[in-house]
Amino acid sequence: GCGLPTQFAQIKKGDVVIDLGSGAGNDCFIARAETGESGKVIGIDFTDAMIQKARANAEKLGFNNVEFRSGDIDQMPVTANTADVIVSNCVLNLVPNKDKVFQEIFRVLKPGGHFSISDVVLVGDLPDALRNDAEMYAGCVAGAIQKEDYLALIEKNGFKNITLQKEKAIIIPDDILANYLSPEDLNKFKSGITGIFSISVFAQKPVAETSCTPGSGCC
Repeated sequence: GCGLPTQFAQIKKGDVVIDLGSGAGNDCFIARAETGESGKVIGIDFTDAMIQKARANAEKLGFNNVEFRSGDIDQMPVTANTADVIVSNCVLNLVPNKDKVFQEIFRVLKPGGHFSISDVVLVGDLPDALRNDAEMYAGCVAGAIQKEDYLALIEKNGFKNITLQKEKAIIIPDDILANYLSPEDLNKFKSGITGIFSISVFAQKPVAETSCTPGSGCC
């Protein structure tokens, strides 16, 4: 992964939490420690082998409020207005249609709910030799988009209070870069404005004006 989104996710006891790209369930189990037995955690992954492994891990741990669903995160097997919190660790950059993922996140979050997502983004243009290579794609680099475009997609889909909770440069060693770039291109890459960053970003689904919130006196 490229960060621990649960560290910044502001999960409370009793929350319903969804983890996008849940893998073997590690982040789900961390979220479960925050939401407690009164809450619920749902992991979504499109790889059947990982779903089976995550379910086996949950059974070993005796967690009956953590479940794993097979599906794509740009078409979640979850009803609307379900989650208080959504987390994801270095997954969205691998999905071609990131706009659709943010649409789905908005749909699935409750009004007033929020997400905290760790991901990889770019600043400047990544050389084609890196972007097109399968190893870089598997390493969560070649599928990344520009940071400005990433944040713009979040805003476009109606989220508010967009906050960068963490930003850290990812350094690719010269011996790896040398497998894809000529010495001249390597020097240009290192001396230019291009950068690869791990970020954690927070955003909130607005509370609709017609929604009734606890303590407001309307419910």
